[in-house]
Amino acid sequence: MDSHSRRNPQAALVSLEAAAASARGGFGCRFSTSEEYEMALITERRAQGRYDQRRMRWPAIMFIGCALIVAGTVLLFG
Repeated sequence: MDSHSRRNPQAALVSLEAAAASARGGFGCRFSTSEEYEMALITERRAQGRYDQRRMRWPAIMFIGCALIVAGTVLLFG
């Protein structure tokens, strides 16, 4: 391999430059700013349904339960 690169150093240099350019190309980021990245991330998460407002019933159930306990205590001792 060493003798091949000595016979044609220009071809070896071009080959190394092409390999280096190819290696650098894999590390590039498709977003130029952090705002673009965050906007794409939020858009993707919305598409997945992560930001949907889901109604939790536990707070309402706990409030009604506590109100009934307080009312029962007032009626019991009042």
